[in-house]
Amino acid sequence: MPRPRHRVCLQSGLKLDLNRLARKGCIRFGANIGIRAIMWTDSYWGEIASGLITADMTNPNIGWLEISIGGFRQRITLIPRPRHFGGHSRQAWGKQVAYRSQFLDRDNRAHAGKERIKERLIGDLNPDEWEFPPKPKWMRSKTYKKYEERFDRYEEILDYGFAEAAANLAGLEIF
Repeated sequence: MPRPRHRVCLQSGLKLDLNRLARKGCIRFGANIGIRAIMWTDSYWGEIASGLITADMTNPNIGWLEISIGGFRQRITLIPRPRHFGGHSRQAWGKQVAYRSQFLDRDNRAHAGKERIKERLIGDLNPDEWEFPPKPKWMRSKTYKKYEERFDRYEEILDYGFAEAAANLAGLEIF
């Protein structure tokens, strides 16, 4: 049974991924490329927020990123640091936040897992045309196979949940 929602869901917040912004041309390391439009979307809800982003990363030791959404404007100073495993932001919030999966039951976690895999693989293809998308050219076959196996496990969970619900309606037990 999912937990009641007394805490904030971490995945509900807006996210800035510098590497993804660089791939999309919104920022460029070692340059100042001016103002760019940015949009946050959700596979279910569509557009969540949109605004403008500008960044100056000409100095390799310090840069900045500025985001404007409506009347809100924030500048973030960027200082390169070595990467370490782990982190402190989630732990600093303690019991005030939780992950989305903590609010979902078994079947909804399986649906969410299938959507995550589909989103990862779909690329520029129409998501409505594919139950399970074909392998992207850039992805290794072994990685694609792992996604396929995980997708199949989620399908099995959903099939079992469907059979369980049908059995409950008929007054039968499933083993």
